[in-house]
Amino acid sequence: MEILENAGQAGNKIMGSLKSIISDAEKVLENSTQQGSESYQNAKRKLESTITDAKFVLRELEEVVVNKAKDAAVCTAEFAKEHPWKAVGAVAAVGVLLGILIARSRK
Repeated sequence: MEILENAGQAGNKIMGSLKSIISDAEKVLENSTQQGSESYQNAKRKLESTITDAKFVLRELEEVVVNKAKDAAVCTAEFAKEHPWKAVGAVAAVGVLLGILIARSRK
């Protein structure tokens, strides 16, 4: 479960970063100094459209990721209850592999 929690935290950080980028882009649009030119107005409309699309995609992505993470957690918990020794063996194998990789990276 800790792995899923860490993945969820990483996903939350990514989502937060994307939301921050969108927010900053909106602020830049609001505070621009060349608001009179036609090319600026066209660029502003295009950026506003892109931001709107990005917000929509981000909301959909967030929903999908959260649902998939919940499904994975439920499946993992069910498997661990039905096959506790297989789950212990799988966790041990992953631990050994991670230990080997960490030991190699320190050389």
